[in-house]
Amino acid sequence: MTVVALFGAGGKMGYRLASNLKGSRFDVRHVELSDAGRKRLKDDLGVETVEADAALDGAEVVVLAVPDTLIGKVATQLSPKLKAGTMVVILDAAAPYAGHLPERPDLTYFVTHPCHPPIFNDEIEMHAKLDHFGGVAAKQHIVNALMQGPDSAYALGEEVAKAIWKPVMRSHRVTVEQIALLEPGLSETVCATLLDVMREAMDEVVRRGVPAEAARDFLLGHMNILGAVIFKEREGVFSDACNKAIEFGKPVLMKDDWKRVFEPDEIAASIRRIT
Repeated sequence: MTVVALFGAGGKMGYRLASNLKGSRFDVRHVELSDAGRKRLKDDLGVETVEADAALDGAEVVVLAVPDTLIGKVATQLSPKLKAGTMVVILDAAAPYAGHLPERPDLTYFVTHPCHPPIFNDEIEMHAKLDHFGGVAAKQHIVNALMQGPDSAYALGEEVAKAIWKPVMRSHRVTVEQIALLEPGLSETVCATLLDVMREAMDEVVRRGVPAEAARDFLLGHMNILGAVIFKEREGVFSDACNKAIEFGKPVLMKDDWKRVFEPDEIAASIRRIT
C-alpha cells in the first residue's frame, strides 16, 4: 500500500479528504494540530491521528490540506524531513504559482483542484443533487498539474487526486500556470464577481417593486436556459431582442480592457492577495 501523510486532516478540507481516502488502497497517516479536529476524526471516522514525524516515516505522498497562507510555511518546515522522490500534493495553485514551495528539485510537486459538480448534470439522487461542492456524492471533473518531478509520477498523483475528489468524471492534465488562470482568474475574479453582480441586480429589481420570490425564480430560470445556450449545452439561438440587449448591455457593464485580469501580472497580484 502506498503511504500517504495527510496534513490538516481534521480541517474543513482535510476532513473531506480523510473521508474519501478511508477504505482506499492508500495507507493514510492523519496529522491534525487542533483538539477539535482530532476529536472529529476520531468520533466521525474512527481515525486516530499521529505526530508529523510518524506520519512522514515511509510516506511516499504528502498531502497538504492547509490554508493557502500556510502552505509555504508548512512545506518549508517539512522539507528537510522528506526523502528524495517524495510527492507533495497541494490542493490549489496559488502558493506554488507564487513560489512559496521550498527549492527541492529532488521532490515531486503535484497540484490538483476540483472543478466542482457542473450546473448541467445527470444527478438523480437528492443527496447528490444537493452536493454543490462535490467530493461527497455528486460527480465532478478535476484539473491536475505535475509542477516538477519525473513524468512517470503523474499517474500516482492523478490516482491520489481521483481518490480525494471522488466521484470523478474527467481528469484534465494542465500546468500550474493554467490552473492559476482558472482560479483565481476565471472562477473567482470573473465568474464569482459577475454572479455577485447578478445578485445585486436581483436585489435592485426587488427594491424597485418586484416581489423577491418572483425575481429570484425569474433570474435563476433564465440563468439556466441562457447558460445552456451560451455554453452549447443545447442547441438554440437568442431572440433579436435578447441579442440587442447583450450588444448594448455589455459595454455598459464591462470595461473595454476587462480581459486584462488574465495578464500574468494581474494573476500574480491576485495570488499575492490570497497568499
